[in-house]
Amino acid sequence: MAEGRLVIGTKRYSSWSLRGWLMVHLAGLDVTEELIPLAGGGNTQAIKDISPNALVPYLEHRGARIWESLSIAEYCAEMKADLWPRNRSARAHARSIAAEMHAGFRALRMAMPMNLGRDFAGHGRNPECLADIARIEAIWAEALAQHGGPFLMGDTFGLVDAMYAPVVARFITWQPEISATSRAYCDAVRAHPLVDRWYREAAAEPAEWLLPKYENPGL
Repeated sequence: MAEGRLVIGTKRYSSWSLRGWLMVHLAGLDVTEELIPLAGGGNTQAIKDISPNALVPYLEHRGARIWESLSIAEYCAEMKADLWPRNRSARAHARSIAAEMHAGFRALRMAMPMNLGRDFAGHGRNPECLADIARIEAIWAEALAQHGGPFLMGDTFGLVDAMYAPVVARFITWQPEISATSRAYCDAVRAHPLVDRWYREAAAEPAEWLLPKYENPGL
């Protein structure tokens, strides 16, 4: 019998759900997956009825109730300690750039929403979004150079990579001009078995779940 549940939204669109789902799977938590199709615009009543902050992801596990991606990350790290780097300095670096992702980059989120089934190459490149992309590329370049890659903290896909996985998805869909280093990181994340599984399951979602605001974002 499962030890809890993870509530997520539509895999094609829900960037925050992708983060939480990756974290839970990396930690190996025994939970059932409850997917609630998004209604768009934060108006999914079924999610409001379940989640304390009316958002996904939302995790229940062994009596604990956890929402917000960074809280889920820390909870998962308590279950599996090596999801953050064991080295104190590297762990501080990972937590800092994960928190920056959690709190920032609104222009990128708005200009290039996550949609795993479309190609919007060449669009969304307003100055504010490009500034966010430049900062993300700087974060990636520093981490990859310092820790050796192919992932941000070295050879293992961890919680910080889960935080940036939806950015990779956005870059794949919207195709902004990025460096060879950034492209290599995107390729490594996309090829990870859990990310690939998410893409495959997103592609299998029913057509009734498609939302015009994400399929036709006013290009």
